[in-house]
Amino acid sequence: MHVNNLTYLSATKLRAQLGRGELKPTELIEATLAQIEKHNPQINAVVTVNERALDAAKHLEKRRASDENAGLLFGLPVGIKDVTPVAGLRTTFGSPMFADHVPHADALIVRRLRQAGAIIIGKTNTPEFAAGGTTWNDVFGVTRNPWNARLTPGGSTGGGAAGLATGMMALAEGTDLGGSLRIPASFCGLVGLRPSAGLVPTFPSPFLWDVFSVSGPMARTAEDVALMLQVIAGPGNESPIHQPVRGRDFVQAVKNANIKGLKVAYCRDIAGIGIDENIERVCRDSAFEMVQAGAELEEINLNLEFMRKPFLAFRGYWFVAHLHDYLHRVDDFGVNVRNNILHGLKVTPEDLGQAEKARTRLWHIFQDLFKKYDLLLTPCMAVPPFPVEQNYPETIAGKKMDTYIDWLAPTFVLSMTTLPVACAPAGLDANGLPVGMQIVGPQLGEEAVLAFAKVLQQASDIGLPQPE
Repeated sequence: MHVNNLTYLSATKLRAQLGRGELKPTELIEATLAQIEKHNPQINAVVTVNERALDAAKHLEKRRASDENAGLLFGLPVGIKDVTPVAGLRTTFGSPMFADHVPHADALIVRRLRQAGAIIIGKTNTPEFAAGGTTWNDVFGVTRNPWNARLTPGGSTGGGAAGLATGMMALAEGTDLGGSLRIPASFCGLVGLRPSAGLVPTFPSPFLWDVFSVSGPMARTAEDVALMLQVIAGPGNESPIHQPVRGRDFVQAVKNANIKGLKVAYCRDIAGIGIDENIERVCRDSAFEMVQAGAELEEINLNLEFMRKPFLAFRGYWFVAHLHDYLHRVDDFGVNVRNNILHGLKVTPEDLGQAEKARTRLWHIFQDLFKKYDLLLTPCMAVPPFPVEQNYPETIAGKKMDTYIDWLAPTFVLSMTTLPVACAPAGLDANGLPVGMQIVGPQLGEEAVLAFAKVLQQASDIGLPQPE
């Protein structure tokens, strides 16, 4: 671990140093830009650097001299996924169709980050319109995993994950439809949170009533995720979907993390697709180690395989709704987006009706589950990171997949609950690669999920990669 490099310190520790005046925003931004210059040519995490980042840091320093009320994220460099608009900064959505697009206004989440004193360091790589569990596109190419540059970092917030793991940013913003904040967190040894639908409003969006894709935080530690969530959570007049935040203190909840007496369930294969035994062993050991921290753990059988087909219907519907203005240009999209749109155009009202019925069943299952348990643990990924040249793995535990998207099922079946789900490092596999554990909480349970993530991460203590 790079203990001597300040860009690898947690955002929480960096914020404390900035607050005490031991570190200046300009010093941190200069160090961060140096990390980008050092590692980005190989990793390709940051696709557009904010050339005004240092000016923003200087402005913060001047403002701080006359105003002691520095924001919660004062001076911290944040990477913004290249599907989220940043005013004046090239935002391509990973699509050649928008290769030269420069937004005129910040997304709501970016405004909140800036208001809290964060500095936008740049845009992070994503597959086209965030369609995929790997990170590559025809505008910027592939992003590589810092633990092994021959492998994928996962996706679709893969640029943010790879940037965090190499000190190119202190915090990363991302989105999660089928696992896009959790998959790269698992593959890169980080903490990612899919918040409850509506907790972090997504605006602008052509699909404002969307509860499938959410915006959220990723960071090197659970405390850092809580720090960022404290800033970005809360109702916004622009969005019709809300979750309450009054009186909720995510930062304090994680700081005071205590899992003693918690009743926790562990499920080895939640989507019924099989799992690499090496990965399952790491997760099982990590889960049962929580007993040493005071948790009560019970292994359960919970097969949510019935949600795989409904998710495909919802995903197709999502792409048609999200990209409705461009349906006449479907052939101009890359293969993943194009196939999702074409699938969505074949989804019938009966398909959606069946999917909604299945989602209602899923909700009742979790309502019953959380009457008995406080949290649910399950492996995030069924497969280890695979070569960047592959769009998806061909097999899971030696078994050929039914569809190309099956390998994402452990995350996407949980997306359909709209409940808070985090991914935290559970350990390293036999090849020295990170393995992530999903932590599912009840409605409005972000505090408990992140507190548990902190304890789990501290027990695994996998550190950070050392890319060449």
